[in-house]
Amino acid sequence: MLKPNRKWMFFILPSSIAAEGLHIVIPLYVLFLGGTVVDVGIVIGLHYALSSFGSVFWGKIIDKYHVKKAILFICFSAITICSILLFFTTALNFVFIISSIAGFFIIGKNPVTQVLVMESVSNNQWSKLFTQISILSSFGSLTAFLVGSVWDTFFDLSPYFLFCATTSAIATVLSIRVGSKSIIERHTIVQSIHGIMHIFNQNRLNFQMIFTKIPHLHDFKPIISIFQRKMSHEIGLLFLTNFFFYFGSNVYLTAFIPFLKKFDFTNSEVFLVYMVQTAVLLIIFFFIPRLISIISEERATQLSYLPRVLGIITAASIIPIVTGGDSLLVAIISSCLMVTAFSIFSVSNSMIIFKSIPKGFEGTYLGVNSFMMGLGIFSGALTAGFVSNTVSYLASFTIAIGVILFSLIMFRLYLKNRLSHRII
Repeated sequence: MLKPNRKWMFFILPSSIAAEGLHIVIPLYVLFLGGTVVDVGIVIGLHYALSSFGSVFWGKIIDKYHVKKAILFICFSAITICSILLFFTTALNFVFIISSIAGFFIIGKNPVTQVLVMESVSNNQWSKLFTQISILSSFGSLTAFLVGSVWDTFFDLSPYFLFCATTSAIATVLSIRVGSKSIIERHTIVQSIHGIMHIFNQNRLNFQMIFTKIPHLHDFKPIISIFQRKMSHEIGLLFLTNFFFYFGSNVYLTAFIPFLKKFDFTNSEVFLVYMVQTAVLLIIFFFIPRLISIISEERATQLSYLPRVLGIITAASIIPIVTGGDSLLVAIISSCLMVTAFSIFSVSNSMIIFKSIPKGFEGTYLGVNSFMMGLGIFSGALTAGFVSNTVSYLASFTIAIGVILFSLIMFRLYLKNRLSHRII
């Protein structure tokens, strides 16, 4: 039984079901309507572009007006309406528009949730509550994918949007439980490594971005100095590491669903792949902190690149030459390798960034890092769409591997430069 000051958590599960369901069904629906991998890349790119803008917008709104319940009610209501509209939409252009609008509102619950955590418990309990929320979110994802995995047996694809609309409507009603308490400015999140870990340790599709400060041109000095061959701001190498990691990863992730559909995967099988992936994510969530404490954040970050690359190679080389159950098994293995890598990277890398940020500049540096992540996701989606369509999926996967390995090079340069500064 939840304590009175935590009853607001009830909206987490249905809102996660709706968000995760939409993130998978929208690319499938684009293909169902006759769209190509280019269209999938565009719809994903626009979705996360508006999501990045929404992250800034909703964060500013909650800081200025402190209207947590209103934000949740507006966002969940908008998601419900978008889901219903998608059910009635058969034109790709309208899917692009509605999906982008949905992305803007889906991100709205994140800054509210983070503030609610800090208002509900003392700071020495933040870690525990953030963990509970992450587990609830994962169970929401599992539910969305479980329903989707049996959907083909009973319904066409489009009614799944009504399922998302129903769960979002439930979240809208449950958001009324959110009350008004003492105000904690959103920038306080950067005081908690657990808050940062929660932000980055979500699943591989619903990237959780936080802009504690809108980046300005002069905030990118650590990155600009690198291109001027100056290494006085080695944290800029970390920003580039994240950009290329999310760029390369999203080239693969964007092309993955169209790639599976090309080899005759059913919609249910696609949902099943992501359901198993999420179950693995939920399990390894409990082991990653211990792994990092044993081998250090730096080694864990470098280790995460291995399963990422292996996951891409597995899918690209084996799925085209096997069929039936073997093909499904390979897709699941590839997907699980990818999510394992992302989980390790997101936690260890975010801890390194947090420790590297100069005191008093948390908002600025986290804003720049979030911008670089969002830019990488957007660029990866568009690259995957156009390369897969004009050349081949193999070309997209090769680019993904190359960009991810370049990210590793950036991280190794960061470690080398940081060590040289320590010696000096």
